[in-house]
Amino acid sequence: MYTYLSPDSQAAIDAESFTRRYQNALATATVLTVTTRLQSALREGDRGHVSFRLALDTALVGTLTADTIMPLSLHEGQWWVDWDEGLIWPQLAGGHYFRMEYTIPVRANIYDRAGLGLATEGTIVTVGVVPGQIEDEEALLTALALVTGLSPDEMRGRYVAAPADWEVPIADVSAEISVDYDYLLGSIPGIYREEKEGRTYPPQGSGVAPHVVGWVAPVPAEQLEAYHNRGYRGDEWVGVSGLEAWGEEILAGRHGGVLTIVTPEGEIVAEVAKRPLVPGRAIHTTFDRDFQRQVQRILGGRKGAIVVLDVHTGAVRALASGPGFDPNVFVGPAGAVGRSQILADPRNPLFNRATQGNYPSASVFKIVTMAAAMEEAGMNPDHTFFHCPGYWEGLGPASRKDCWKEDGHGDISLKDGLTASCDVVFYEVGLKLDEVGQDVLPRFGRGFGFGEPTGLEGVFEESGLMPDPEWKANVRGEPWWVGDTINISIGQGYLLVTPLQVARMMAAVANGGTLYRPYVIERIGPAGNVIPEQVTQVQSVGTLPISPGHLAAIQEALLGVTTKSIGTATRRFAGLSIPVAGKTGTAEVGTPDTEPHSWFAAYAPAGSPEIAIVAIVENVGEGSAVAAPLVRQVIEAYYGLPLSPLPPQAQEGYVPPTPTPTPTPEP
Repeated sequence: MYTYLSPDSQAAIDAESFTRRYQNALATATVLTVTTRLQSALREGDRGHVSFRLALDTALVGTLTADTIMPLSLHEGQWWVDWDEGLIWPQLAGGHYFRMEYTIPVRANIYDRAGLGLATEGTIVTVGVVPGQIEDEEALLTALALVTGLSPDEMRGRYVAAPADWEVPIADVSAEISVDYDYLLGSIPGIYREEKEGRTYPPQGSGVAPHVVGWVAPVPAEQLEAYHNRGYRGDEWVGVSGLEAWGEEILAGRHGGVLTIVTPEGEIVAEVAKRPLVPGRAIHTTFDRDFQRQVQRILGGRKGAIVVLDVHTGAVRALASGPGFDPNVFVGPAGAVGRSQILADPRNPLFNRATQGNYPSASVFKIVTMAAAMEEAGMNPDHTFFHCPGYWEGLGPASRKDCWKEDGHGDISLKDGLTASCDVVFYEVGLKLDEVGQDVLPRFGRGFGFGEPTGLEGVFEESGLMPDPEWKANVRGEPWWVGDTINISIGQGYLLVTPLQVARMMAAVANGGTLYRPYVIERIGPAGNVIPEQVTQVQSVGTLPISPGHLAAIQEALLGVTTKSIGTATRRFAGLSIPVAGKTGTAEVGTPDTEPHSWFAAYAPAGSPEIAIVAIVENVGEGSAVAAPLVRQVIEAYYGLPLSPLPPQAQEGYVPPTPTPTPTPEP
């Protein structure tokens, strides 16, 4: 536009200042778009003017409109604009400026189902050290270790090279902890404390369901313009992960603002527009804070996940991914070291294995295979028998496959085959299903909820992979072989599932066949009288493709897994007062030397189920050895029972004994 200014106007302001004047005015007023509508034009000799309606659509205070006159002058046969600031906005004439006064609502909290905080606005206390003021380093480090949980060496490493007068942050703690240890922190020279208001994730040091709740951070530089366009000032902390990010508009509310005209000296001369703030709305989740913390402790630092669902609604009662992390390190000034450690950890603690981990389902998928066998191949759970000698040569001796039980299961029914997890039974079933139709087993897999996201709102999830002939032709350019069906029949091959998908399947098996959409948001609170409370509605998304009688047979088989002598997890649940139905899985991954993933999927109580529980632990061994004992502890925690001790292999950090080599006899 500058090129259309008259010579006198260009002499009064250069192009750079002209552009900056517009940019500053529009940015201050949070203008998104500028529109004009011509109203009239008038010429009087070599002078003239154009009247138009100016509309500024702003992000913060709505649409502003004003009638404006643009003066024109004729020079050397061409019309030019005689410009002044009033053409930006009439009241800016004479060197006046826009000023926006923001009113920013307090970020709303995230709660568990009982109203206990998972993400709250509160006081963060940074505890640190001034090296030059230390008198008794041993006493200082002992006190700080008690308060922060950090080791003396770790703390010393943070301040040892700092200048003597620097305040070196060591850790961020809650205001409650600061008060509880005031007698220590206030009496030892060299310790300082600094308070600030901000986001906290109780309890300090761990957080609850951090992969679901997420965390906040300063507006990312690459998103600054987008946030400005939403009415943000730009220096706020915003959700960048989990519910904090998904619910940004809900939790943050809507900024209010007052747009005024001020003189160059800062005196207000007019109010242009204003809009009140809308308070943030609290998110109430389906978690029980104490139970979720127990589940996180049970999983510990293992690489894996545990999911607990309400079988009658799909409500997520617990969701843990390991290793976990403390979201507080992302919001406090002392968290830099913790953030670096998390980001550098090769175990990838930020990865949500419960919803994003794609794993072979292993023998857990035999539930689907048995359903297809009964529905599509006419097999009877009690009267269709197989013979397992410990191996299978159904595709010829060159394609021999072994059963996990080396000496075999002998003659065994389809139902007992699921209870005992006999591979030979399911190789035979897979062969028969392939004869019926190569799409049968993939179709049943999709009917049980695999191959697509569950629809969990607020948390990113993967869809897994339910392979079929069409997928293989399109993606791999290869035909579907009978071996593909047989591999899927035992949960191997190209099949990939998430722990959440398995939990949803187990919930459906438990409740009589209804697949519910899982959810973690129980309700969203109101915003004053502006927005009413929203309550999540339980949503059925499908029914398992199986008759009630056949489903009952699967339920009996799963109960046998923990109660019958042939059950693969009977000893793991011996003595438990709550009946459990479940299925073990041992997922082969990588090379033969790589330890398999350990699965256990269950529901309880078996007679009148309430919860479905799934655990997976990566590269630790059989499902009965590790995942099953963890699921038992989760059930005990849910029902308020003492936790049973874990067998050695299930204990965190277990290292199998090195076999003693057999000496070679001398000739």
